[in-house]
Amino acid sequence: MRVLYFAWIREQIGVGEELIDPPAGVETVAALVEWLAHRSPGHAAAFSDRGKLRAAVDQAFVPFEAGIAGAREIALFPPVTGG
Repeated sequence: MRVLYFAWIREQIGVGEELIDPPAGVETVAALVEWLAHRSPGHAAAFSDRGKLRAAVDQAFVPFEAGIAGAREIALFPPVTGG
């Protein structure tokens, strides 16, 4: 699956996207973020405050409890503000 990172998340991790194969127990966005947080110090920093994260699965906004089975793309980004 492809994971996309945006804004300060991308800056802390150092890449805009990764191709990953999470282990079988990773079934939700929340579990994926927890697993990703252990990949590097940059990942740990980017995901240290999960309240500041939003997610999309296959280009649809989802809560962190959403399942990721069969997903081709997960996007992680900060809350969107407009004006």
